[in-house]
Formats: sequence, C-alpha cells, structure tokens
Amino acid sequence: MINEDNILETIEMIKLHKLDIRTVTMAISLRDCMDSNIDRVCDKIYTKIKKYAEHLVEYAEELANDYSIPIINKRISVTPISIVGESVENVSPNDYVKIAKTLDKAAKEVGVNFIGGYSALVEKGCTKGDIALIESIPQALAQTERLCSSVNIGTSKAGINMHAILKMAEKIKETAELTKSEDCIGAAKLVVFCNAAQDNPFMAGAFCGIGEPECALNVGVSGPGVVKAAVEQLDKKADLSTLASTIKKTAYKITTTGELIGRKLAQKLNIPFGVIDLSLAPTPAQGDSVAGIFQAMGIEHAGAHGTTACLAMLNDAVKKGGIMASSHVGGLSGAFIPVSEDAGMIEAATKKYLTFDKLEAMTSVCSVGLDMIAIPGDTPATTIAGMIADEAAIGMINKKTTAVRVIPVCGKTVGDEVVFGGLLGKAPIMAVNNLSSEGFVCRSGRIPAPIHSLNN
Repeated sequence: MINEDNILETIEMIKLHKLDIRTVTMAISLRDCMDSNIDRVCDKIYTKIKKYAEHLVEYAEELANDYSIPIINKRISVTPISIVGESVENVSPNDYVKIAKTLDKAAKEVGVNFIGGYSALVEKGCTKGDIALIESIPQALAQTERLCSSVNIGTSKAGINMHAILKMAEKIKETAELTKSEDCIGAAKLVVFCNAAQDNPFMAGAFCGIGEPECALNVGVSGPGVVKAAVEQLDKKADLSTLASTIKKTAYKITTTGELIGRKLAQKLNIPFGVIDLSLAPTPAQGDSVAGIFQAMGIEHAGAHGTTACLAMLNDAVKKGGIMASSHVGGLSGAFIPVSEDAGMIEAATKKYLTFDKLEAMTSVCSVGLDMIAIPGDTPATTIAGMIADEAAIGMINKKTTAVRVIPVCGKTVGDEVVFGGLLGKAPIMAVNNLSSEGFVCRSGRIPAPIHSLNN
C-alpha cells in the first residue's frame, strides 16, 4: 500500500535536509592486467576500466532522475596498484607514474570524479612494488587530477610498520610541496590507514581488495542533515534512549533508500551489488554537518566536553539502524569528522573550540580518523609520522579503521586559511604540538600486534 506520510517524509529529506547518495563506487579488479611490459599493463588497465565503467555515470544519472534523489559522486576503485605494477620487469617509480596517468585518463573518459586504488598494503613490510609505488606517490598525485592514493601501514593482527609510517610522512610533505600552487591539494588525496577496509566506497581511501569479486558496486549513503532534523524534532528533555532510537530509525530509512538505488544501478550495469556504507559524510553546505548533530543533541558546539560521548552514541546508533536495513553493510560505516568538509567543524576549528588533541580523542569512536586537517607547512615529517603512529595505535588496539589525511600547507601557518573548493571545502590552519617525536618514529621495525591479535 502507498503510504502518503512516508512519501512526503522522503521528499522532505531530499529537498529540505540534503539527503543524497553520496557516492556510487564501482570496484574493478585489475589482477588480470599484470604483465612484464609496462605498456601492456597500461593498455590492459585502460581497456578494462573502459569496458566496465563506460555506462556508470550515464546509468547513475538516469536513476537519480527516475527516483528524484541526487547521486553526488560516481567513482571507481581498483586493485592496489602496487600489486599490479610489480609484475613489470625491473619496475620503477616512473613505471608507476605511467600507470597513474593511465588511471587518470580512464577516469576522465568515463566521467567519474575520482579513481582510488593507487595503494599499497605494507603493514608487515614492503615488496619491491610497494617501495616503488610509495616513492612515486608525490609525482603521481602532482601529475594527475582524479587519482587518489592510500597506504595501509598497520592492522590489529600484524602490528604497525613504523618504517612505512616515517616514509609516508615524508611523502605527504613532498606531495604538498609539489602541489603548493594549488594549496597543496595533492595531500588532500592521500591517506594513511590502519585496518583499511577493502570495500570502502569513499575517497581517498577506496580500493578493490584482493578478496573482492571481478567487479562490484559499493554505495555510500549520507544524510547528516536528515539526522539533525530528526533530533531537533524531539522534546529537548527527551532521554538518551529516545534520542538513540530516533537516530536508529532515521539511519534505517536512509539505508533503505541507498540500498534501493545501489541494487537498481548494479542491475543496470549487470554487476553484483557489493556493500552499503552507512557513513554520515558531511559537506561544507549549511545544514549538512555532523557537528550540527552534536548541537542538536545538546552540545553548545563541537569541541565542548561531551562531544566524544555524543559522537560515540551517534556512531553506534547509525550502525544499529543501518544493519537492520541491509544484510550487506561494509566499508567504514558510522560518522565522518573531516574538518574542511563539514561547515560546523570548520566553524569550531576557526573559533578554536576544536583542537588537534580533541580531534584525536574523537577518532577513537568515529568512522575513520584525523581527516582533512590543514596544518602549518613547516611541520616536520617526524611530527606527521607521530600523528600517524598515534592514530594507527588507536585503530590497532580498538580493532577499528583509523586513518590520517593531513595537509601541510606550504607557506601558511596557524591563523591562515586554505580553500580547496567543492566537497573538499576550506579549513583554518590548526596548531600542532611542537614537541619532537623524532627519537621514537626513527626507530626501525614494527610495533608488535596487541595480545588480542592471538584469537584464532
């Protein structure tokens, strides 16, 4: 039976509260594109992406029109390129840059806004391909437009590769320097993970894991504005159980909408439906803010004492509501707290309500970690390595995904602002701790996995 209230509620979610499908991401395995010759590798990659993704944008836009719900981003993720590239005889960083340009060209021709998977998994050490890819990252991101890169440096099972952390901190600095004419935007497309999810549809960390099928469609829903509106409709004295229940019910509705669109699009593309990622992904637009949900819950502003508790409750309620709506939940799933991409977080950081240390505390209960944070351009690589190590430790001990995406903005310091535009937004340059981490992060080896890794 047609329920008019449900129809009107969905229309209100879309028109007034910015409900959308944040991304549809086609995961494509490139494992069969390996070859000893770099030109053949590039040809195979280009041909395969064109074959599978040729109609991705077209069909997504048709569905968006048919169901009157915006699909904001259309993206591709591929097998970690370090694996594909190391089949090349005597592979070099220049070979990987050539693959990067091929991926970027294919992404542009099929019309997607980002392609992810310029990645390496090095939690226990590096192969020759991993080393060459990591060395190539600054040039690859500087010479492409739509490419995103990620490196996984730790897991709860393997521990944390400190050598890889220090190397990635250096590459973040190099990438920022090579893209300084564009406010160091290259670093905004580079993320360092612990416990990376292999079916994540969100950039910059999306890649097609080696256990994934030949091709699949993963969907990322959003809706911070919808959750905020639902919370604001409650009595200000409603107890916390009622608050959690309201968030769960709202997450259920958001998830069912996302899964409907995802399954319809997968069917049109004749590929399997993968997972739905429940993450509340904010934008710089007013009313589409995770920080705004905290205020609706009773916190004066993001950064106040109690913010971490609000985020923990929000994250848990979103997952509980979403898991009831779908049997195939994956990716990251929860609430994102990217500083530059959330209007409320931008305001909190600008007014210094939100500090770097408070953000780190919040990452212990959110979907990912230190995300889209602009820091002074003269921040040492060893300090950035310390940031990555701290986040990796939170992820490793808590068996959750954590990540660091910081942008050391060349020539700017605390009090300045950087503007990326679009979904990447803008951010104040945040202060970081000036105490040195060098003696620790320059030690070789791995931080051992915690005792709970021995649970076989």
